[in-house]
Amino acid sequence: MPTEQKISGERLFIFAGGGTGGHLYPGLAIAEQLWAQMGERCSCLFLCSTRAIDRRVLEAARHGGADEAGGAGGQPIKFEPIAAQPLSVRPLALLRFLRAWGPSIRSTRVAIATARARGASVHVVAMGGFVAAPAVQAAIAERVPVTLVNLDAVPGKANRWIAGRIRGGKVFTAAMVDDPIAREWVTVPPIVRAGARAKCSAAEARAALGLAEQGPTLMVTGGSQGAGSVNRFLAGFAKSEHAHSKPAHSKPEAPLRGWQVLHQSGDEDNRELAAAYEQAGATKVVVTKFVDQMGLWWRAADLAVSRCGAGSVAEAWASGCPSLFLPYPFHKDEHQRRNAVVLERAGGAVVVTDLVDPARNLAANASVLMGLLGDEARRTAMRRAIEGLGPVDGAARVARALAGTS
Repeated sequence: MPTEQKISGERLFIFAGGGTGGHLYPGLAIAEQLWAQMGERCSCLFLCSTRAIDRRVLEAARHGGADEAGGAGGQPIKFEPIAAQPLSVRPLALLRFLRAWGPSIRSTRVAIATARARGASVHVVAMGGFVAAPAVQAAIAERVPVTLVNLDAVPGKANRWIAGRIRGGKVFTAAMVDDPIAREWVTVPPIVRAGARAKCSAAEARAALGLAEQGPTLMVTGGSQGAGSVNRFLAGFAKSEHAHSKPAHSKPEAPLRGWQVLHQSGDEDNRELAAAYEQAGATKVVVTKFVDQMGLWWRAADLAVSRCGAGSVAEAWASGCPSLFLPYPFHKDEHQRRNAVVLERAGGAVVVTDLVDPARNLAANASVLMGLLGDEARRTAMRRAIEGLGPVDGAARVARALAGTS
């Protein structure tokens, strides 16, 4: 059986996170910066969950070339699903968590031992969530250094647990955290991968996506897995005769007349959405379940309607795209709303409440969306406000610290 070639001074960075693209994309951003800074001395392995979304994201990165898989020569993405399950107080879910805990630790220890056998030093980079916790437990048992990267303005249970376990380990946060636990955490700008930052013009991005080069473009995304309530709100908005306030005696205007639409719907049936947009006057419509060219989407957009997970907020910031954010409505800590505070305070985003029910959302939020669609001067001011927030180089800063160059 052939043995792996040993590279003198090789360092393996094990990124632990998954379950959503929000845990994986920032890890990919840091990995591509590590490759850029360290070259062949660096290798990266992603420990992810067994969920289909993780394989989809990492397979897309593996085959995406330099834009997706790392800007330093397109080094291949390596990933390995582990058995980790979310912690829950519900009996069956708790049982699944307990059954997966030990195997997840063992899988991580095997990955560490395999790297050491070929002479590599190992560093675990915890990206948060239920995959990260057992990987960190394994790293502690193997006496491997751990760095935690926190992404949300309200740290989750796993990140709190990890931060308490890695005394002396470095913790970076890409969101302002107003909590005593974060007193010594290092705050960095948003962490965004190259694939979410197109280098072309807006016109070129639209052309690459099959849109007209000119003409305003609306982008809708619910994050890597889509968002049903956002889909239903936009479908209702597109169909509504009341989206644009008009005198009672006049005929309502089509709410999206002259606009082009890009909509990432997740796994829901997208035929109804596409038809609704066309009936609303949109000149060109692209509705798709999953997007692996988010950089082109953000670059093409004049306005975004989006969830405000940490990744979406970071990408809106990096692209300077004016956004209407609808935070995920079922988080008790409302961390998505708090993720968007920086952009909202700067004047680059508007945050409303997702009321889940389509009729209630339409009544509460349609006029806000219509106002943004109809006010080009306001959108221009919002874009300038975002651009004034400064560079989005959080991935490079974390990578420099991991590489030992800062």
